[in-house]
Amino acid sequence: MQTLSSPISSLLDKAVAGERLTPEEGLTLLQSHDLPAIGAAADAVTRRLHPEPFRTYNIDRNINYTNACTAVCDFCAFYRPPDHPEVYVLPMETLLKKIEETVELGGDQILLQGGLHPKLPLEWYEDMLRTMKQHFPQVNVHGFSPPEIHHFTKISKLPLETVLERLKAAGLGSIPGGGGEILVDRVRKEITRGKVLTDDWLNVMRVWHNLGGKSTATMMFGHVETLAERIEHLERVRELQDETGGFTAFICWTFQPDNTDMAQIPPAGAFEYLKTQAISRLYLDNVPNIQSSWVTQGEKVGQMALLFGANDMGSLMIEENVVSQAGTVHHLTVDSIRQCIQNAGYTPRQRNVYYDYIDEADEFQSASSDPVLPILQS
Repeated sequence: MQTLSSPISSLLDKAVAGERLTPEEGLTLLQSHDLPAIGAAADAVTRRLHPEPFRTYNIDRNINYTNACTAVCDFCAFYRPPDHPEVYVLPMETLLKKIEETVELGGDQILLQGGLHPKLPLEWYEDMLRTMKQHFPQVNVHGFSPPEIHHFTKISKLPLETVLERLKAAGLGSIPGGGGEILVDRVRKEITRGKVLTDDWLNVMRVWHNLGGKSTATMMFGHVETLAERIEHLERVRELQDETGGFTAFICWTFQPDNTDMAQIPPAGAFEYLKTQAISRLYLDNVPNIQSSWVTQGEKVGQMALLFGANDMGSLMIEENVVSQAGTVHHLTVDSIRQCIQNAGYTPRQRNVYYDYIDEADEFQSASSDPVLPILQS
């Protein structure tokens, strides 16, 4: 690959060649504003890792079984204190109905997350999982973020490994990377209270991976973190992936400030999102997949992300409650997601959480198609 002559050309060439970037080099890239060169390098790495003519998506539903939460997160517009009049816990009939609707729309997974409820025992979660799997054995439960699972250990007074073994036996299929925000304790202490810190977040994932489980990793950026702390987050994810190999994908998105206690922070734009995602692809050389975040960025930037390091459009997300509470609402259909992928020059394929294809490839002439790209305004 040829890159334009710039101070970062040698670093980009190094990453494209498959050599590992150092934290100092990652920071240099984040400090750069040469988005075209960074994006081209990320796209080259993606094509090296995924030479197939496909780009993927999945169909799932984000079910928030409760909004009660003992933690206080300044960036969250969704949670309610446990004694708040708007607190809810979804009844099982409602949960099953939501899964049934997901299956009818072609979904094979639910993203099951809630707050840190102070009273629900571990047995309640086990019963919920068993009932779901009894009615819908084909549906993967991608559930319970590390903060929730760490909370379960406190409520049950049981070791982490025991809690995870019991959840897995009850039907937990994989763990989402929620609650990661920035994996730097200075940041976490500034924007949250009563929530798991960095080492414990990572240890939930470590123990789950050691039990044979898979999970995703995430990063919410563009708030109080420094650029160096973004790189520290990526470094912690990369180190754990070296150790366990259990992360299937990485997803980053920009902080959505509306209706939160951090509303005074101006939101990061598409330029910063695409640059950070592209650098994530260059830095996380051991994480196989990068998901676009159209849910926070919208359809056009979500599509553009396929040329800035992403090989996956993420989920149709039939239902989404957390980001929408912060005032960001984007809706796509399966057809529009597939069209985004096709117009970017690829064949759309539906996949599961393990990135196995679960459809039949359509005969699109994607290889000869010129990508149809939106205009990016920085």
